[in-house]
Amino acid sequence: MDAMSETSTAPSLLTGLKRGLLHRCPNCGDGRLYMRYLKVDPECEACGHELGGYPADDGPAYFTILLIGHLFVAPLLFFPWIWEASPMIVAPVTLIPLAALTLLLLPRVKGGVIGALWAMRLRKAEDTPS
Repeated sequence: MDAMSETSTAPSLLTGLKRGLLHRCPNCGDGRLYMRYLKVDPECEACGHELGGYPADDGPAYFTILLIGHLFVAPLLFFPWIWEASPMIVAPVTLIPLAALTLLLLPRVKGGVIGALWAMRLRKAEDTPS
């Protein structure tokens, strides 16, 4: 019976991802995840959970580049106007939305990574520098 209650209280990966994508504490879902744009709050204001111990590192940037590259840049190359128009027109028409989309997506992906790390219970080792 103890093993069954232990699995029912185990954090769900989908719960962690959903809360992280919404910029919420993965532990309670109420407190905010960020102090600023990408600066993670040291601890949750609602439940006191330590949020600063999740090693997101370069993962969010890598996943954001992967998503943007496959969902935005690759399909864009199939349009003939990209190859036929002047670079003076193509550069701003493509780079401005690309930059805006990247800046919008990056905090959400970082929140999702932190939520996934919370669900898998992966934290920074105490003896590693922060």
